[in-house]
Amino acid sequence: MSRPFLILGAVLAGLLALLWLSGGLDLLERQAIEAQRWAQSALAGAIRQLRAGHGGALAALLGLSFAYGVFHAVGPGHGKMLIGGYGMATRVRLVPLAAIAILSSLAQATVAVALVYAGIALFGWTRDRLVDGADQVTAPISYVIVALIGVWLMVRGWRGIHSGQGDGLAAAPGPDAVGTRDHPAHDHTHVHDEHCGHAHAPTPAQVARLTGWRDAAALIAGVAVRPCTGALFVLILTWQMGIGAGGILAAYAMGLGTALVTVGVAAMAVWAREGTFASLPAGAIARAAPMLEIMVGAVIALVAARLLLAAV
Repeated sequence: MSRPFLILGAVLAGLLALLWLSGGLDLLERQAIEAQRWAQSALAGAIRQLRAGHGGALAALLGLSFAYGVFHAVGPGHGKMLIGGYGMATRVRLVPLAAIAILSSLAQATVAVALVYAGIALFGWTRDRLVDGADQVTAPISYVIVALIGVWLMVRGWRGIHSGQGDGLAAAPGPDAVGTRDHPAHDHTHVHDEHCGHAHAPTPAQVARLTGWRDAAALIAGVAVRPCTGALFVLILTWQMGIGAGGILAAYAMGLGTALVTVGVAAMAVWAREGTFASLPAGAIARAAPMLEIMVGAVIALVAARLLLAAV
């Protein structure tokens, strides 16, 4: 990825952040909420048509479900904050982060399916009981996981400052870096070998092997634990009408719609980070990278704590 393209991405991400902070995206969020209401009403109609056996009803239901997922993701949500924040805090390639965004949305749909079918089949819960359970139980759990991820980012940034790990990650781009080649950084004042007499920070490849799957699992869990209320609505309604298979497909279509927006957020986060660091010297990047990780982690933890307090 070329430097001008990275810088352009950083500028666009910065403009969007300023627009959001100034309240300029409030209108967009209100429109997204209104669109969700329209889509939910249209979903109910598509489900009735599917129950009646009308031709094309399933395709209409899946299309509306995908659109609902997009509208839902445009509004406020912890998933975008978590994926985008991680992309800002950690030097990760776009493709793996986008894959995590897609997997987290599909896992969220899976949790919705499991919650509805376990709740109805095993416990005989009503629609209100299921929705209330999602709000009162799964939402706080999700916010706790998100807050812990924020704290972990802060701890990792702090360790990077004091152990030199941040220097190694920033100055020697490797497999986790976006748009870079795996060339070691050169140091003409010191020879780094097994006889130099001090320990070195792990390479990016080593860090990826040790923490990559853990980070991915934590991100997916943080997003997936709380199911989408729209998916619950469709799953319950289709179960009651005896067309549960269509409801399950619709829940995953919603997940893909949500993933479309979350992948976009992941791309903007990666571009913003790499564009910001593109014109900085290696020494400045080495100092800034752990600090950015601490700041982003703090924001994620504070927002998650606020959501948790509001939910309990």
